[in-house]
Amino acid sequence: MNTNSNMNYKHYNKFYGHLDFMKYRNVFFIFSSALIILGILSLFVFKLNLGIDFSSGTRIDIQGSQPMSVAKVARVFTDMGYNAETPVLAGNQNSMATVRLNQELNQGQIAQIKSVIQKQFGVNPNVNTVSPQVGRDLAKNGLYALIIASIFIIVYVWIRFEFLQGLTAVLALIHDAFFIVTVFSLFHIEVNILFISAVLTIVGYSINDTIVTFDRVRENIKLSRKRLTTLQELGDVVNLSIRETLTRSVNTVLTVLFPVIFLLIFGSESIRTFTIALLVGLICGVYSSICIACPLWAVMKSRYLASRKEKRTVRTES
Repeated sequence: MNTNSNMNYKHYNKFYGHLDFMKYRNVFFIFSSALIILGILSLFVFKLNLGIDFSSGTRIDIQGSQPMSVAKVARVFTDMGYNAETPVLAGNQNSMATVRLNQELNQGQIAQIKSVIQKQFGVNPNVNTVSPQVGRDLAKNGLYALIIASIFIIVYVWIRFEFLQGLTAVLALIHDAFFIVTVFSLFHIEVNILFISAVLTIVGYSINDTIVTFDRVRENIKLSRKRLTTLQELGDVVNLSIRETLTRSVNTVLTVLFPVIFLLIFGSESIRTFTIALLVGLICGVYSSICIACPLWAVMKSRYLASRKEKRTVRTES
């Protein structure tokens, strides 16, 4: 390293010198692998609690001016002959109620529900019904959006940095998205269209954090003024780069995390899915950018260089 780089290292070593991310890379990899396995098992056992955005059904939102009870709201739908799920109350003094029916309603049934709700609670409810085909299309389009975003991220990072960094960045993003899915499956939180919006938001946020660290890696490789080929050499650069960007990464996530927490506490029930997904994704995103993406790149890069060296040796001997 040149003089400026050494000064940087000494400055950050004062605060983060004891943090060796490469030393514990296998711990991070095993922990993340265990989470992925847990997520796969959870999806098989508990599955996802799909909202009407992704499955056929009807959602009735009742926004009244007086407090409501779960028993009263449920009884209204039972008297109409509908087998509704347990109503969810929200708002000031439980003045809002959300009811979900696992069936698609026609215009006559919607008119009947609106009439009864108007008589019982004095308000006109908001009724949204989704057919099975619409639900499948929404789910498919959400998956396509995630795949296309991942492809463009790989291409962008490949052009700006190198292919292996683009690949590890996308693997870290998939890790983040799958962890959000795991949490929603384990706690049986409803998955709706806001969930897809939150995941795509986290993808953009997380890749920005990863690119900042990779940019510092590239700068430190240039400053080293020598060809780095071993895992130890690459690991030293990764450790230095993470230490130099750690304060920025932590401060950035905290400035977003605090508003999300307050939004989760004081926000509306209608955006609860979005805020939970953001909260989980932000925490997982900063973890994957620091502990997964860069260490994984160093491991893959060292193996790639070792493989090229071995092939050159074989050709020379031949």
